[in-house]
Amino acid sequence: MNDAKLYNVIRAPRVSEKTARLQEVSNQYVFEVATTATKADIKVAVEKLFDVKVEAVNVVNVKGKSKAFKFRMGRRADWRKAYVKLAEGQSIDVMAKA
Repeated sequence: MNDAKLYNVIRAPRVSEKTARLQEVSNQYVFEVATTATKADIKVAVEKLFDVKVEAVNVVNVKGKSKAFKFRMGRRADWRKAYVKLAEGQSIDVMAKA
């Protein structure tokens, strides 16, 4: 898998209180991923980009919310979230500056 496809699979890390707790307790990291990405694609992308060993990948399809924009109803896009569990002793610095 080339670098361009790796960056298309992994869109961005999701950082919140819940994801920070997951990192501490179960060594899981959460990423926003492409809607067409499979678990195998996500595993390969994380292992190559961050040089870590991935134990498991769980994927959730998040439905977009219906919201009111001015006087008409609109809908946010659906997106996909991946929970990646790393091997014992591995870590990713998701707060690193670019």
